[in-house]
Amino acid sequence: MAAEHSTVFIIDDDAGMRAAIEGLLESVGLPSESFGSAREFLDRQRAGGPCCLVLDVRLPGESGLDFQRKLAEAGVEIPIVFITAHGDIPMSVKAMKSGAMEFLTKPFRDQDLLDAIQQALERDRARRQQQGQVANLRKCYATLTAREREVLPLVVSGMPNKQIAFELGTSEINIKVHRGHIMRKMQAESLADLVRMAEKLELPAGR
Repeated sequence: MAAEHSTVFIIDDDAGMRAAIEGLLESVGLPSESFGSAREFLDRQRAGGPCCLVLDVRLPGESGLDFQRKLAEAGVEIPIVFITAHGDIPMSVKAMKSGAMEFLTKPFRDQDLLDAIQQALERDRARRQQQGQVANLRKCYATLTAREREVLPLVVSGMPNKQIAFELGTSEINIKVHRGHIMRKMQAESLADLVRMAEKLELPAGR
């Protein structure tokens, strides 16, 4: 299990359970931090690497499900593995529909928890990688001129240069030049590559 730059956060008001999970994670080389309440978790400054949250359903104050909703409303994206000694089917369905990775009932198998955590970390790692790619694409897009931004959606729509020139009231040669600049600035190796970039940037469709 890859542990590099990953952290597992544990929120459970049972100190014994927190210690047991921390020990389990340490045995497979996964760093972890534990908290007795959701408030403690929010008050602590956390590292920015891939992470996930092992969250008890029953907590002092607000419940784990309430905290899941609060994180979502605040735009905090972190995969959650729920654990509980008092779970039922409606509760687990609600948690999963709200995006939880897993819902484990105590006592659970160590391997089941480790598997859920691994999947959660992989999801967060993939999300961060995708966000990094989009951020880089936005930087590239910001280097385009206003005219090139007009041409780009028409190019990715599959429209030929001649038609793009007619649509924009310019010459076909100018469109070829703009197209070359777009490919270079966006670091696209092919039209298909440029189409994927436009989709990730959620650019409006061509005319």
